[in-house]
Amino acid sequence: MIRILTLLAGLALLAACNTGPQDRTPESLGEFKLGHNVVVASKMRKGPISRDATAEEWETTIRDAVQARFGGFDGDQIYHFGISVEGYMLAPEGFIYNPRSMLVINVTVWDDQAGKKLNDEVHQITVVEDSTTATFFKGSGRERTKQEQMDGLTANALDLLGDWLAERHREDGWFDKRSETPAPVAAVTE
Repeated sequence: MIRILTLLAGLALLAACNTGPQDRTPESLGEFKLGHNVVVASKMRKGPISRDATAEEWETTIRDAVQARFGGFDGDQIYHFGISVEGYMLAPEGFIYNPRSMLVINVTVWDDQAGKKLNDEVHQITVVEDSTTATFFKGSGRERTKQEQMDGLTANALDLLGDWLAERHREDGWFDKRSETPAPVAAVTE
């Protein structure tokens, strides 16, 4: 818990400008088709200087974004996502310094047919929000609503999730078409 809070505080102090959300949804994930899209935030930690956001708000925001981003793949094999929100910080209004919002999530991918996880260890994604000229100087707490901050962080996290899924597909064969197992041959009786 202390490690996550320290990470939240450290990343919140970053002030580099970014170009904005990229929507790096992979063009193809082989035979991937999204099954269950489970998001939990019951054990999340709020950063030291942050707007409040409920578990339900994070769960809904992330679940809806995952469905929109990955629900359109029409492969023949079903995979499930288990996502947990570990921590967040949403930059508040009115501070002298301009903290950046951030989000930490853990992701597990399940293969429906095999009935097992594809990644033995959870994959952790940590993102900070994108900056514009206005948010860089004034802070995003003054320029964006809480929901806009949550949506932006979620989009950034899903960009990294898409990159990771595409890498696992390319390097480890995740989502490759399974070879069909031949049906058992009936015994011939004379």
